[in-house]
Amino acid sequence: MVKEEVHLPNEPFTETQMQEQWLKYAQRLEDKGQKIMSSLLTLNDPKLDGTTIVHELPNESSKIDFEREQPSLLGYLRGKLHNHEIQIRIEINESIEMKKAFTSQDKYNRFVELNPNIELLRKLFDLDI
Repeated sequence: MVKEEVHLPNEPFTETQMQEQWLKYAQRLEDKGQKIMSSLLTLNDPKLDGTTIVHELPNESSKIDFEREQPSLLGYLRGKLHNHEIQIRIEINESIEMKKAFTSQDKYNRFVELNPNIELLRKLFDLDI
């Protein structure tokens, strides 16, 4: 029996690209009513260490909740960023401050923080927030 080699994509990506997709996934969860999981994703900004995403959570309980969603999140990020080497590592940091965006303006400001080009597009197309 000959086993066929499968080559999964592993394109490079930036921390900003990863964070944008991370926030889009969190927004999808919030839109589905999964507010707790969405808030775990948006507690702070995940950091990139090679192809490993490091995300800090405040306690072991939130880590357990996060790990239930992790396979879906990994699939989403691997697909959107075209890199199947992505891994997620959770670290517990009990001193995390809540940085939740509640209004549309807060969310927009957060996206502009991650990618200032969004503001240029808003102005170029004369869009409202």
